[in-house]
Amino acid sequence: MMAFFEDWRDRLRAWRDRLVADPKFQRWSLANPLTRPVARRRARAALDLTAGFVYSQVLFACARLKLFDALADGALAVSEIAARLSLSEAATRRLLDAAASLDLAERRGGGRYGLGPLGAAFLGNPAALSLVEHQPLLYKDLADPVALLRGEKRAALADYWPYSGIEQPKALQADAVAPYSALMAASQPMVAQEALDAYDVTPHKLLMDVGGGEGVFLCAAAARAPGLRLALVDLPAVAERARARFEAASLTARAEAHGRDFLRDELPTGADLVTLIRILHDQDDERALMLLRNIRRAVESGATLLIIEAMSGVKGAEPLDAYYGFYTLAMGRGEPRRVEEIEALLRQAGFGAFRLLNNALPTLTSILLAKAA
Repeated sequence: MMAFFEDWRDRLRAWRDRLVADPKFQRWSLANPLTRPVARRRARAALDLTAGFVYSQVLFACARLKLFDALADGALAVSEIAARLSLSEAATRRLLDAAASLDLAERRGGGRYGLGPLGAAFLGNPAALSLVEHQPLLYKDLADPVALLRGEKRAALADYWPYSGIEQPKALQADAVAPYSALMAASQPMVAQEALDAYDVTPHKLLMDVGGGEGVFLCAAAARAPGLRLALVDLPAVAERARARFEAASLTARAEAHGRDFLRDELPTGADLVTLIRILHDQDDERALMLLRNIRRAVESGATLLIIEAMSGVKGAEPLDAYYGFYTLAMGRGEPRRVEEIEALLRQAGFGAFRLLNNALPTLTSILLAKAA
């Protein structure tokens, strides 16, 4: 019965595809008042796909030129904005009109321009702006996506994440880990807030953040749970940066940073809560399973593991498949996974009792909870 239903659905979809591809039907759907709204929405979606790279470059120009900062105190004339951005008035107007079409800026009375709704949101989110400024590295690699898919070129983004392409990542020195560690630290606050709002860490005794970078998440967790002890595991050069952050935050009495290769070295024991934040989708299946098994060996039955990262197929975040699929391709390792694919890996590693937590912003991250069996 199920096979019959699947066959019937496939034939129905094939008929739909032939119909939508027919130019006569396309013209008819635009002329018909009942189908016109749908046709226009799809035409707009097609425009967004075609022009998406230009949209992102407009956003990047706004971020690099600090347009949102310039408009933070209110609307300004084009000449005032041009002076602040060190652009000609013609170039400034071109940028402002492009930004206004994307809700990054907004036309105001008297020929002035102010912040648009999205521009104001970016102004209040420095973490998101740090990711915007990072994007040109990816765009450079995507100049020839077919060559990237065929493996005919080595993506430069892999050099930005040097641990992804070497077998002895512990040998990385401070200068090699600094760029990506700084980016992760800058972008981590919004992920930390999302995760900590979705899951209450206060009942736990010891939180271990594996691949925890400079310790931004643990500092945020410490503020939520004053009695929580903290452990961070990352490469030695990264862990050193975390120690400095813990010291600056006066957390050295309850926070430790362990310099280890989390795939190959034994992990610290005793944690009743472990977090993996934007780590698993950087690994292929073999390495992901190595990591999960390593964590399972370090914890007692009943310990909680939180996988915190963008996941494939989550409702409301479907386009992330395109972004993370190509980002991890350029990075040289990993892939976005569906929740059930992550659960399959967790089950092989000795975890169960899975639960996808509800969180406010799945386009930023999803949060999968598992228990050590």
